[in-house]
Amino acid sequence: MEKPTERASIPDAARDTRTTPTPTPTPTPSPLTTPDPNPLADPNALATLPPLDPGGPGGSAGTGLGAGSSFGSAPGPARLWNRNFRYFFVARTVALFGDGMIPVALTAGLLGAGRPASSVGFALAAWMGPLAVFVLFGGVLADRFTPRRMMIIADVLRLLGASVLAVAFTTGNPPLWAVYALSSVAGVGAALFQPGVASTVPRVSTDVQRANAVLRVAEALMTMAGPAFAGVLVGLASAGAVYAANAATFAVSGACLFLMRLAPAPHDDAERGTFTAELVDGWREFRARSWLWGVIAVWTVYGFAVLGPMLPLTAVLVTEAHGSGAYGMLMAVNGAGSVVGGLLALRLRPSHPLAAGAVALPLVAVSLLVLALGMPVPVLAAGQLLAGGSAAFWLVMWSTTVQTHVPPEALNRLHAYDVAGSLLMVAAGRALAGPVAEAVGAPELLVAAAVINLGVVAVLLVARPIRELKRIGPG
Repeated sequence: MEKPTERASIPDAARDTRTTPTPTPTPTPSPLTTPDPNPLADPNALATLPPLDPGGPGGSAGTGLGAGSSFGSAPGPARLWNRNFRYFFVARTVALFGDGMIPVALTAGLLGAGRPASSVGFALAAWMGPLAVFVLFGGVLADRFTPRRMMIIADVLRLLGASVLAVAFTTGNPPLWAVYALSSVAGVGAALFQPGVASTVPRVSTDVQRANAVLRVAEALMTMAGPAFAGVLVGLASAGAVYAANAATFAVSGACLFLMRLAPAPHDDAERGTFTAELVDGWREFRARSWLWGVIAVWTVYGFAVLGPMLPLTAVLVTEAHGSGAYGMLMAVNGAGSVVGGLLALRLRPSHPLAAGAVALPLVAVSLLVLALGMPVPVLAAGQLLAGGSAAFWLVMWSTTVQTHVPPEALNRLHAYDVAGSLLMVAAGRALAGPVAEAVGAPELLVAAAVINLGVVAVLLVARPIRELKRIGPG
């Protein structure tokens, strides 16, 4: 990351054109594009969705580019809930709600049909594997054909796959190969969808951090609501009904994305090379930013050694000691912590966002240590609250930094590298958590993860390009 006070002395500064944005005049709105007064103009309140109004970033009244863009305008925070952001917010919220149903639907459908427990793991792997493998290609496709178009195609794919699974589980016992194949289709759809999320946020909101914070709060709520709704629906109906509801969420998401009206970005019509050339060019862009690859390199260690073992070990230790009900409650508390972290990110505007986010991460180690020490449920709940809040705050700081410092024409591909590395290392960490815990002991592994957590924070704060990078956007 560029040194904020002496940018010329940092090699990245010469390559990152977004560190010194040159604002362009905001177009004069016509009577048809003037936005209505917005209750979110008060930054001290998280307002609810107001009635739709025309215009807004990316629409007919704005450029649709983030505050960090060198060719975007930056009106005040009252422009957050514009027409395009509302549609994008609904699309993301509903899609995340649907994603939360998938593990419950697979578990209930396969176990209810008498399949072995291992089939659930294979089905989830069939979903996650294509996502991790094809997300890099999704980044290139999003740059070539626009993120909105690829996200709509992704929703259509997931709609079809979920609809077929709904019919299959409702009418009988589908063969495992069909479940695995359709789960893979959903994974490919997620791989096509995910890269475009990062580049769409700056195009639908001029206050990127605020938009990310609102989306993070919604994500935390949907992470809790999706599985809970699926569990109730399985009890009342069947796994087929859950997949039908899952398909409906993708239909709503696709419709909202279709209704968005984004102004063309300058790079949309840029001349493109071959698919392979663009993939390689994305790698060059990735390597050219030391703060970016530095964080992702550190995060691969964090994902493998901390995030990977944390979920399975928490599930096993808490369920064995206190029952599955206690584990479900702790996951809900973790989600509540994510909401708190998102709300804090909505209010706080640190001048060095990555440093501020890193300072919050030691709280994750607290949850690991209290679990390793076998503390009572109330203490475990406090640890989960801190872990959820700190992780959410970091994610908002990280997402906002990437979206405001990376050039729009490279953002989809660079975000894809981030997602691919994180998914692969977290999956590897989860797979190895059980065998390693059996060899050295689960408490010992948790303590080691807590130590590595603190080491990662130290590296993030010691690395000057990461520590000293300044924020771009509304203060």
